[in-house]
Amino acid sequence: MKVTYKTCCGVDVHKSFLVATIITTTGGIEPSYQKKRYSTFNNSILEFKQWLLDNDCHDLCMESTGKYWIPVFNLLEDEINVTIANPKWVKAVKGNKDDTKDSKWIGDLFGLVNGSYIPCKKIRILREFTRYRYKIVSCRSSEKNRYQNALTVCNVALDSVVSDIFGKLSTSIIDYLLEQSGNSINHEEIASKLLKSLKSKEDAVIESIEGYQMTDSQKYRMHLVRAHMDYITAEINDVDREIEKVISSDSDFENAIQFLMTIPGVKRDSAITVISEIGIDMTQFSSSKCLCCWAGLTPGSNESGGKKKSVRVTRAGVYLKPALVQCAHAAVKSEKSPYYKKKYESLMKRRGKKRAIVAIARMILTAIYQMLSTGESWNPSDLYKIDIPEALLEKQKAKAIKQAMKLLQREGLYPPPEPIAS
Repeated sequence: MKVTYKTCCGVDVHKSFLVATIITTTGGIEPSYQKKRYSTFNNSILEFKQWLLDNDCHDLCMESTGKYWIPVFNLLEDEINVTIANPKWVKAVKGNKDDTKDSKWIGDLFGLVNGSYIPCKKIRILREFTRYRYKIVSCRSSEKNRYQNALTVCNVALDSVVSDIFGKLSTSIIDYLLEQSGNSINHEEIASKLLKSLKSKEDAVIESIEGYQMTDSQKYRMHLVRAHMDYITAEINDVDREIEKVISSDSDFENAIQFLMTIPGVKRDSAITVISEIGIDMTQFSSSKCLCCWAGLTPGSNESGGKKKSVRVTRAGVYLKPALVQCAHAAVKSEKSPYYKKKYESLMKRRGKKRAIVAIARMILTAIYQMLSTGESWNPSDLYKIDIPEALLEKQKAKAIKQAMKLLQREGLYPPPEPIAS
């Protein structure tokens, strides 16, 4: 086996301790091994770092075990070349493994496995906030569903009449129901709360809440759910402000976000999410195909015995993929810039809606890679074929018809034009 690193280290990280093995290859065939165990407290990690430097070891590999590798990485990254490997590729064989053997196995595989993408410190901090925002937005959505289900259980079918159950008018009607001591309603008071388009739906609104059944315990639970929603909304606003502070601390972030917002379907929130996941330095990825594979937007490879099995997209890109799919949905509905809409309609006929949306998401990510790599603005090479003025389209069509007629005439398949009589 080819020697990639003459001196390297494999580390098996756990919650409270780590086991390290330094592998040194000299003139002989067999390498030499030095093994030590350290605590994951900061002082012990610094001792581990000094032990590496004393042995002239500047290359280290460890598996990405939960979050336990991050404290080690934070203290080593300034002087040690740390490679974080996916556990899938460095996992030892069952029945013949322990902590010491695992660290030795990881060190032996160092150079054969690809390292995971670890962005710089600023991007990692931004990523923590965007991922936390994703979680609390999902939590708020769950609370909204819980609130709407509570209305359904209480025989309130207001969501069948209004478009937004959490709108201003809907909220005022629900507040009125929660304040009532019994289950009867005043039609005139309900009608006085309706404005604009809901005025014409007065009968339907009253009919949807007439005869509702809501106990005091159910009302109390709905108050709790709403209070939790308001708290989460305030927390989301706080996180948004902190995200803006992180972005404003580096002008390159703001420039990259404004750059990505020129792509149809990509708004500020989506651009921030993309930047927090992939960064602004595209040299980490060898090609746009590599980036799309890392984001989980490429088909898997599963072939055996000449038979291709499932080729679904991989499960990678847990946070990036949903953001890009959301951008793709917005892009295919855009009338202002119909580029992705035309692409989607063409793909949808052959491959279906879901595959077409994933394909559009991959196109957007490919465009992002090229834009951040070259600094060029969003301008696809085939844009002129889709986003073209009507007058120029008719002119090109007439020219194409004229050229086709000349070709048919040369081949003798179309009679030449009759000469004009003088």
